Amino acid sequence: MSSYQGVLVSDPWLQSQFTQVELRTLKSKFISVRTQHGHVTVGDLPPVFAKLKAFSEMYTEDEIKTILGESNSDTGEEIDFEAFLRAYVNLQSHAIAKSGGSKSSFLKATTTTVHHAINESEKASYVAHINNYLAEDKFLKNFLPIDPATNALFDLAKDGVLLCKLINVAVPGTIDERAINTKKVLNPWERNENHTLCLNSAKAIGCTVVNIGTQDLVEGRPHLLLGLISQIIKIQLLADLNLKKTPQLVELVDDSKEVEELLSLAPEKVLLKWMNFHLKKVGYQKQVTNFSADLKDGEAYACLLNALAPEHSSLSTLDTKDPTERANLVLQQAEKLDCKTYLTPKDIVEGSPNLNLAFVAQIFQHRNGLSTDSKNMSFAEMMTDDPQTSREERCFRLWINSLGVATYVNHVFEDVRNGWVLLEVLDKISPGSVNWKHANKPPIKMPFKKVENCNQVIKIGKELSFSLVNVAGNDIVQGNKKLILAFLWQLMRFSMLQLLKNLRFHSQGKEITDADILNWANNKVKKAGRTSQMESFKDKNLSNGIFFLELLSAVEPRVVNWSLVTKGENEEDKKLNANYIISVARKLGCSIFLLPEDVIEVNQKMMLTLTASIMYWSLQQQVEESEDGEVPDESSVSPKEGENETALAGDVSSLVIDDSVSDAAVSPQLKNEEIPTENESEQ
Repeated sequence: MSSYQGVLVSDPWLQSQFTQVELRTLKSKFISVRTQHGHVTVGDLPPVFAKLKAFSEMYTEDEIKTILGESNSDTGEEIDFEAFLRAYVNLQSHAIAKSGGSKSSFLKATTTTVHHAINESEKASYVAHINNYLAEDKFLKNFLPIDPATNALFDLAKDGVLLCKLINVAVPGTIDERAINTKKVLNPWERNENHTLCLNSAKAIGCTVVNIGTQDLVEGRPHLLLGLISQIIKIQLLADLNLKKTPQLVELVDDSKEVEELLSLAPEKVLLKWMNFHLKKVGYQKQVTNFSADLKDGEAYACLLNALAPEHSSLSTLDTKDPTERANLVLQQAEKLDCKTYLTPKDIVEGSPNLNLAFVAQIFQHRNGLSTDSKNMSFAEMMTDDPQTSREERCFRLWINSLGVATYVNHVFEDVRNGWVLLEVLDKISPGSVNWKHANKPPIKMPFKKVENCNQVIKIGKELSFSLVNVAGNDIVQGNKKLILAFLWQLMRFSMLQLLKNLRFHSQGKEITDADILNWANNKVKKAGRTSQMESFKDKNLSNGIFFLELLSAVEPRVVNWSLVTKGENEEDKKLNANYIISVARKLGCSIFLLPEDVIEVNQKMMLTLTASIMYWSLQQQVEESEDGEVPDESSVSPKEGENETALAGDVSSLVIDDSVSDAAVSPQLKNEEIPTENESEQ
């Protein structure tokens, strides 16, 4: 193991809010104040925070003092480093709310528990979107349309049904709606189940949910709900901005190298590239670099609509001197394309970034103006992955983003090539393993700097006993997909084994094996009076889903509605059961990323990690019962003394992964999978 030690925080959630770079910087500030004064108090924080880049341009020292005073009026109270970090997170959440943005891409939007003002324009836009897309829903049509001038949106969201339905609008089929509790009056348990299902499903479509729990949704906290709704809607609107869904996007680039760059772009960056592509065609001289200031005068919109739909608009719109009137004309022309214009002329003039982004995405959906040239299309299709690789890429991407690392991954194979995000993941699952002094932060122009990062990734992997025979950092830089997927599988597995190792009640940290997990599951089902058993995690009988439904019912009898379960005798029935298993597991509390196909095909690694996730949830309940005076059974496991159990539960239940990269199955004791050499991977 590297001798370099990172900054460790006892609270796992608090640790997850920072990178090691940030923690080292803040630790240095804290120690500096303590050295100077002998201790650190709440009153010492404003001058320290006011000098930090994150706040210096947004707040004065007095404003910071006022914000911190809201949560702690005793300025003389002495605080430790963790309290220092919590104050920083508190101030950061205010800053994010004030800017109307987030600390990275829109999907990284931080949702916080700090009260702040609601953007009424955005609220009205989201309400209009919901009223439009869910108007015919059998359950919700009794409550729609929502009046944006009231708090009806927040009241309706309190039972969780609305958010679950909205997720299915964004990514159809994510939630088996049979698992949603849709009674008119829900008891607290049913309401909590809906919100648990919602949050876990939101993560499974790519939302980043930070510091938000079911209770926040039950209480209908406006800023948290709007933040989550915003992410869900944006995922829906930007779903087609990739080569897989829209291969015509290849027209935006000139060669294969640029196609690789296009693959790595965030959806909103692709949208900007598309917009500038068409603006250039009609002679628009400026470059649009954002969805705010660059669009305020409405000129870019006028030119874009003229390029895409000259029959509905003309450049005479530019002759209008008043920006508000020009914006009004733009919206009228967009409506002729059947675009649902949920923003107002005022929103354009004021440069609302979220609403402008949604508007441009609407225009793209209705008329992208790209060529259907078969030559370009075939080239784009050649650059995309086969279905199995795409499935694996999806799973790893969602898993990485669920860890809460600073970098949001849009495309695994491109985004990991500079090594930075892999270092962030390693730092998350093995705190202190990364020497950040030797890491190069993006953007990285010099290739050897990327190699340096990836060499450290491989070095740490070897220290963690990964199988990395004949693998070098340059293999990652070169984008060797097979090696990248194999490495990520080992990262996931290491995370799972470490967390499970820490849970054993009686083994004092002894390794837990897949045989332990298998036996636990079989015993649990048997004790519940059921007859199903699994011989192994590749038992083909698992494809009908019955065993997992019996296991879920065994750990929580009320969670499975057996009237909805089929016998699983044909493919259609198997898929119904598989869909139901995934939603019921998420409803229970498992944050999982598998697809129905993984259950139907009995994907061995997926079966193992799905079982482990259910196992952890069950054992966590026993831990809580034992704290209330009840004695858990002999198979129980618990976190090591001093660890935050709730956080660990979240970590372990997030471990479900997709079937990995090679045909070699994982061994009974989860031995490390060999990463193929470069020659082998090309065969």
